[in-house]
Amino acid sequence: MTEEDLRAAAASILEAERTRVPVPQLSKTYPGMELADAYRVQDLWAEARIAAGAKVVGHKIGLTSRAMQLASKMTEPDYGRILDDALYDDGARVPVSRFIRPRIEVELAFVMGEDLEGPGTRVHDVLRATEFVTPALEIIDYRTEVPRAIVDTIADNAAFGAIVLGGRPVRPFDVDLRRVGAILSQNGIIEDTGLAAAIMGHPAAGVAWLVNKLAGVGAGLRKGHIVLGGSFTRPVDIRPGDVIQADYGALGAIGVSFAADAT
Repeated sequence: MTEEDLRAAAASILEAERTRVPVPQLSKTYPGMELADAYRVQDLWAEARIAAGAKVVGHKIGLTSRAMQLASKMTEPDYGRILDDALYDDGARVPVSRFIRPRIEVELAFVMGEDLEGPGTRVHDVLRATEFVTPALEIIDYRTEVPRAIVDTIADNAAFGAIVLGGRPVRPFDVDLRRVGAILSQNGIIEDTGLAAAIMGHPAAGVAWLVNKLAGVGAGLRKGHIVLGGSFTRPVDIRPGDVIQADYGALGAIGVSFAADAT
């Protein structure tokens, strides 16, 4: 893709985000689009959002489960940015109108206690550099039409919509993170359950992958950054009026509701 193509693609994602109207898949508009192009579109999108006043406060990791990688014909995860205007706390009432097609996933969030850079980062390096781990919900969203190729997802900030933080933060060595489980309920009905070991065998493994991937573009994680480690439940569609509860057992719970509008 030419630089002009890349900037036009990023502009289309920004427009879809503003209007809440999905645009055609970039993979169809630009049939030759490659993974490097998709990440460059994401970079340009982020630069525009930062120029408009947003701040990067972390990253999200997607495609961390084997099933999702097989479905997308990928052999590794992908990543996107978390911006400060997409953070919600436990008990929040989130306006559905800020999204196009919202869905919700159960995850763990790593909050960094120190800077961490690759290459060569391993799980124990992540645990050593993490201040605490806390339950989190990720709201995912699509700014392009479906079905999507992997380049569409990456260019679209890895389908990130927002993050909800809650529950009980724990030190990374105080619990066996692989065995952290959660029960996801929608309007009082259990929709799914999961175990964090589904995330590449250990939820910190995805963070280690991210650090090493960022090293390839001269970047890393910074103290205070939030990293969404990947989902260990299937995504659940969200509608106005929905009430979501995620019970993490000893790590507490997160509750969030979805309003029909911003009021």
